[in-house]
Amino acid sequence: MLSDLSIDYLPILIFLGVAFVISAAAVALAFLIAKQHPDPEKNAAYECGFPAVGDARAKFDIRYYLVAILFIIFDLEIAFLFPWAIVLGSIGLAGFWAMMIFLAVLTVGFLYEWKKGALEWE
Repeated sequence: MLSDLSIDYLPILIFLGVAFVISAAAVALAFLIAKQHPDPEKNAAYECGFPAVGDARAKFDIRYYLVAILFIIFDLEIAFLFPWAIVLGSIGLAGFWAMMIFLAVLTVGFLYEWKKGALEWE
């Protein structure tokens, strides 16, 4: 006999099982139906429409990675503003000032990076 907890999760297990069967069938059908002999053009490296030039493992300047990381950090921090704006009416003044402190820290970090030249590109 199944316990009450098992019965509650049974629809989820059925859903996962059906999803697995459908996805496995789709992959199997694609493997059986699809053409398995691609031409050399299909196997060639694609780089902006031009033939590949040079080594693919060329070193990048560290500033490229720094700018990318900074973008991700600021993008994720800005993403906190949307849920905050939605619940601003219910969280009151404490929530408002907490976000102002958060934005102040974000601004200080941005000014620090700007002053250190992290955003400069030669």
